[in-house]
Amino acid sequence: MTFSDILFTKTDGTATITINRPDFLNAFRTQTVEEMIAALEDAGADPEIGVIVITGAGERAFSAGGDVKEFQPGGCAGASWTGIGLRVDPLHRLIRTVPKPVIAAVNGYAIGGGNVLQVVCDLSIAADTAIFGQVGPRIGSFDPGFGTAYLSRLVGERKAREIWFTCRRYTAQQALEMGLINAVVPAADLLVEVARWCAEILALSPTALKMVKYSFNADTESIAGIGMLGFGAVGLYYGTEEAAEGHRAFQEQRPTQFEQFRAMPRRSQDNPDD
Repeated sequence: MTFSDILFTKTDGTATITINRPDFLNAFRTQTVEEMIAALEDAGADPEIGVIVITGAGERAFSAGGDVKEFQPGGCAGASWTGIGLRVDPLHRLIRTVPKPVIAAVNGYAIGGGNVLQVVCDLSIAADTAIFGQVGPRIGSFDPGFGTAYLSRLVGERKAREIWFTCRRYTAQQALEMGLINAVVPAADLLVEVARWCAEILALSPTALKMVKYSFNADTESIAGIGMLGFGAVGLYYGTEEAAEGHRAFQEQRPTQFEQFRAMPRRSQDNPDD
């Protein structure tokens, strides 16, 4: 597969997937996700690779999440009853099932789907300039799978609810203190530190690491099934006027007017079949 949205390299047992859309804060579109899936499948099957790193190009962002410019009623182009068009759920499950440790090298903003992406990785190392947070409820979106249920395993349910209910942003040090990431280093040292972690992992038994990873996953694997149900709900939600208001407000750079949707839609009194 020819890559346009990512860079994919292999060096000394480490495969690195770099989201290469720095002008868009490495926001991922449909093409980006498909390329990441292909690269992960390649690295997972390569016997020469023992660890996989996911990062973002440039110094500003790891990833700002899904590219809202692709959103339309029901989701991205190609959305159907089987999904929202943007195959983030299969991407998340692949990160968990690829038989090698996956490390997020968070070099800047990890916002929205970008934060969920680093949450799903096995390990996460951040530059001291990194910023974390969720934005879904602010722009008419949400993550119904690992981005909520598994996040609570990392930081505790009370903190996870705070992250989603307030859409606040957190520094790398705050992320470390809450258990969201594994380590913080100066931005200039990020790739060196990640390489050091990779070297430690590559010195260990690959079979043991695979089985340990799958053993950890077993405790939270039910989230995958719940996530499949949830993404079906996301597809339905994206078709609503409420979600459309969030997307329009974001694109028009204006405050949202979500208060109009706090009342449940009323059933029609004119149609006796309702």
